[in-house]
Amino acid sequence: MKITDSAKNAAVGKTLVIAEKPSVAQDIVRALTPVAGKFDKHDDHFENDSYVVSSAVGHLLEIQAPEAYDVKRGKWSFAHLPVIPPHFDLKPVDKTKSRLNAVVKLAKRKDVGQLINACDAGREGELIFRLIEQYAGGAKPLGKPVSRLWLQSMTPQAIRDGFKALRSDAQMQPLADAARCRSEADWLVGINGTRAMTAFNSRDGGFFLTTVGRVQTPTLSVVVEREELIRAFMSRDYWEIHATFAAQAGDYPGKWFDPQHKRDADDAEKKADRLWTQREAQAIADAVRGQSATVTEESKPTTQASPLLFDLTSLQREANGKFGFSAKTTLSIAQSLYERHKALTYPRTDSRALPEDYVPVVKETFEMLANSGMRHLAPHALTALNNNYIRSSKRIFDNSKVSDHFAIIPTLQAPSGLSEAEQKLYDLVVKRFMAVFFPNAEYQVTTRISTVATAGAAHNFKTEGKVLVRPGWLAIYGKEAADEVADAKDGDKGQSLVPVAPGEKVRTEAADAKGLKTRPPARYSEATLLGAMEGAGKTVEDDELRQAMQEKGLGTPATRASIIEGLISEKYMLREGRELIPTAKAFQLMTLLRGLGVQELSKAELTGEWEYKLNQMEHGKLSRTAFMAEIAAMTERIVKKAKEYDRDTVPGNYATLTSPCPNCAGVVKENYRRYACTGLDGQTDGCGFSFGKTPAGRTFEPAEVEQFLRDKKIGPLDGFRSKAGWPFTAEMVIKFDEETKNYKLEFDFGDDKKGEESGELVDFGEQTNLGACPKCGSAVFEHGKNYVCGKSVPTDAQPTPSCDFKTGQIILQQPIEREQMHKLLATGKTDLLDKFVSMRTRRAFKAMLVWDATADKVNFEFAPSKFPPRKTAATPLTRAAVATKTAATSAGGTGAKGIKGLKAGTTSAKAAAKPAAKKAAAKTVATTPRKAPAAGAGSTPSAALAAVIGAKPIARAQVIKKLWDYIKANNLQDATNKRAINADAKLLAVFGQPQVSMFELAGIVGRHLG
Repeated sequence: MKITDSAKNAAVGKTLVIAEKPSVAQDIVRALTPVAGKFDKHDDHFENDSYVVSSAVGHLLEIQAPEAYDVKRGKWSFAHLPVIPPHFDLKPVDKTKSRLNAVVKLAKRKDVGQLINACDAGREGELIFRLIEQYAGGAKPLGKPVSRLWLQSMTPQAIRDGFKALRSDAQMQPLADAARCRSEADWLVGINGTRAMTAFNSRDGGFFLTTVGRVQTPTLSVVVEREELIRAFMSRDYWEIHATFAAQAGDYPGKWFDPQHKRDADDAEKKADRLWTQREAQAIADAVRGQSATVTEESKPTTQASPLLFDLTSLQREANGKFGFSAKTTLSIAQSLYERHKALTYPRTDSRALPEDYVPVVKETFEMLANSGMRHLAPHALTALNNNYIRSSKRIFDNSKVSDHFAIIPTLQAPSGLSEAEQKLYDLVVKRFMAVFFPNAEYQVTTRISTVATAGAAHNFKTEGKVLVRPGWLAIYGKEAADEVADAKDGDKGQSLVPVAPGEKVRTEAADAKGLKTRPPARYSEATLLGAMEGAGKTVEDDELRQAMQEKGLGTPATRASIIEGLISEKYMLREGRELIPTAKAFQLMTLLRGLGVQELSKAELTGEWEYKLNQMEHGKLSRTAFMAEIAAMTERIVKKAKEYDRDTVPGNYATLTSPCPNCAGVVKENYRRYACTGLDGQTDGCGFSFGKTPAGRTFEPAEVEQFLRDKKIGPLDGFRSKAGWPFTAEMVIKFDEETKNYKLEFDFGDDKKGEESGELVDFGEQTNLGACPKCGSAVFEHGKNYVCGKSVPTDAQPTPSCDFKTGQIILQQPIEREQMHKLLATGKTDLLDKFVSMRTRRAFKAMLVWDATADKVNFEFAPSKFPPRKTAATPLTRAAVATKTAATSAGGTGAKGIKGLKAGTTSAKAAAKPAAKKAAAKTVATTPRKAPAAGAGSTPSAALAAVIGAKPIARAQVIKKLWDYIKANNLQDATNKRAINADAKLLAVFGQPQVSMFELAGIVGRHLG
């Protein structure tokens, strides 16, 4: 199709072009404008007489099983497995629903006669478009012709050339099949694997969520296998001999080595510079000390090229190593630099090259940098321009190495207002971008061998010198480049060497045997784990599978950060400093997969096999039906293995604890499911004491079990889950049970009510005062699972409580430490705490706890966003939604029981709010933004309502909040039905009846506001 053929366009109607991202849509519009006419800009698209150009924002839809095949969490069991639906439904991604609706509306327009898929040139880009097209058609196909725009370069001319060479729908069908197969196969393995392993681990009761996935589980396996090597490692002593030689021009160091050493394939620890007995090492050191040595040396020039441009994975690795940024943080910052500041190109790329037609764009970028106010970057850009460094090079410009996207480089827009982290990452990218065009760094490398001849033998010492002759690209890095040639202290690393004249003999001034120990392999950091994921194909033995994974690895650059974060959030790994440490839950999963004989779930070969077959499909050598049949068979086999496993335990490498059995002092040993007493000899059934390794879905770490047995209590611990899958935090105790005459494990949620109800006096005599009660000024102490005012419980000094201040030591899974409570009482606010978990969304959030004098309780305060809100029309909240939103904001009094009540309240409110919200949405059309009320503005309460909340004008949301505060303070929720509210004398005048449902409050409030 020719892009200037307006007569053809008129015959079929307008052409809708769907890009993957808004920035690409803008590039397409700019490229088409000179040949197709000016475009008008609308909210979600551009339009002229021939084209409508819009875009997705990544994936707008995800696949899901039809309702009949969907089994909700909490009901997962083998009875419902395997889940292999005959087809997949589509579900909009929540946060991009509005964009999806806009694109679908355009696709359905009667004047749109054909579609062009302009999503990214790759498998995922194909899938994004195909799902949108399917969703737009609904039950029937959309029925409009489709063409494919295939772009690897985003210059205007490349885009126009692409429109002249559109690919047909039939040509793209194999790629579309491969894309759908990848998506559906991931779903089948993830859903069935997770539910099968969860069902297996939940056989003894409770809900032990055990997630698996094609990418996440092999990634975890890499970390676990490294930890197994570390745990099994036996350190060995070895010795090195370090000497100092005196020449006429000065001293230099050297390290002994054996020139006859050969690599031992069975023992990688054996190296040329190591000796394995102190006696031998000391003998050599004593023999050479004070002796003369002959010197031979070889000197040669060498060059070092700059590293390649960044793709996302290499950028994440570099930022983790230099700044300690997590992969997720780096992606987030890069995304901000791309979307918000328009300063970097698209970051989610796996390419480290640029398109071959990008030389002019690169020159323009250097000109922008040279003319910018960035003094640390501009001089280098100017140097490159003045010396004509920017030239076409296959190392940098190579279409064959550009996939869906090219490397990450700066755009033509100089940024301003960057945060410190954004500036660091921007500088990292710009320096790498400039460096790749600069000349190589040049060194003079010298290898010096100093040989000391003794009566027994000749002993050789090596010294390596590396002198920077011309910095080349290292000039961009300034002082950082000094690290490249820093003097070494070990005697054989790169350093600047004093000269030795030809034939000169040097003297061995000092020689010392240095005792060292072999060290286990290092734990993975995010940088090294990202590298392992990227290079996972190298470990695959099968040649064809390894070739298929050569450019893929585990996951994609866009997903690797989320895979790592997912493993951490599911408690499979811990992040300690820069190290990633697998948990007991991770070892238990690997033990299970090995024991059940389904190791393929933990091996990179599975990805290699899929990539090989999907590649065959893309080339028309394998059908979609055949591939999916294989995936279904594999899924059935995994479920069957778990379902039919009938042994008591799973084989594995289990621990023997040092802490004795609390009942009989016998030996406690671990098996797959439990820790159990095995008698005094460690070989029998013991006294019967045992407890599960995963109470309420949380796996004990070995160190925790040791502490638990020793102290008979532990916590508070987070990560527990109820039978329905809800997370909670609790303490645990080991108590003696009179009925069984043995000890057993119990949760301890605390029960502060007992003393209050029985009148038992509380003694705070030995406790430290944490601060002044914000209600009455008395001292605040720890009591049970709360912080309470000393006058809120019966004490010797005051048997009848007169204050009600109380706030939980754990609020929404966030432990509130004593220091934070002291700070709250002293300043009215805690630090920003980051482990709160919403009971409604189950998502973690950050907030400060503050004393809210108006509400007379502890509330949340959220840190202000560094991004200003967009100026868009607000969607009016329905009354029910307001009620739901405001009822869930209070943090006061949320101990373990308070959290439970909050969960029930928000869940019920949400359920009741849905019909009301739908009804209101059907009637409401938002035409203008709703303005926030000015200070003091709002509606005037009626006399009856004013008697409860005061007579000042007030916003409706605040009315609901104050009503709830009043209801809770006066214990007006019905004891048998918490959703019902009993009216006292004041509320009777507001309600007009003795009892109302909590969901009626919003409507009642409306009648009492002027």
